[in-house]
Amino acid sequence: MKKLSDILSAIFHPLLIPLFAFGLLFVFTYLNIMPIQYIAFVLSIVATFTLLAPLLFISLYKRMNHLSMEDLSERKKRFIPYILTMMSYATCLLTMYKMHFPYYFSSIIVAALMSLIICTLLNFRWKISIHLAGCGLLISGLIAYSFLFYFNPVWWLCGLILLSGFQGTARISYHQHSLLEVILGFLAGMFCSIAGILFI
Repeated sequence: MKKLSDILSAIFHPLLIPLFAFGLLFVFTYLNIMPIQYIAFVLSIVATFTLLAPLLFISLYKRMNHLSMEDLSERKKRFIPYILTMMSYATCLLTMYKMHFPYYFSSIIVAALMSLIICTLLNFRWKISIHLAGCGLLISGLIAYSFLFYFNPVWWLCGLILLSGFQGTARISYHQHSLLEVILGFLAGMFCSIAGILFI
């Protein structure tokens, strides 16, 4: 079970959530008729700013300060990685704005950035589960886009909810987070996804 938990944590790593969201958008909506070159171009921009850049910055930060992954799991040492990731996401949002991307693209980054900000603020009090925040983002994002693009996501939702439940259970079982931290992370992700996609 521990190995399965580690695999799920890697697959549903928070930095992969925006890329998954864009992938689902291209699969479920009329955007799947777009040329493969355009899809690859959009995904490359998202991957650069929401995955590769944060990983590079956090890796450099760890190396400069001689920190391990266990060190970064401590609540008080998570602020700098959060800030570095927020800077990357903000740059992605600015790039999309400059390139006149449609709002339903940039809204994914807005939702993810909002979630990061809320998790950073909550981190002053609790070691919030960023993994569950990512799960909440993905689930609510799928619901929000189903309203915007009129598709039925029920089976995908069932699968994502089950995986989220397993992810949360595993993180509590292995004492990585408390029940409250898991719930707060999930709710923060859900709120930001709905607000960022449907109302901002």
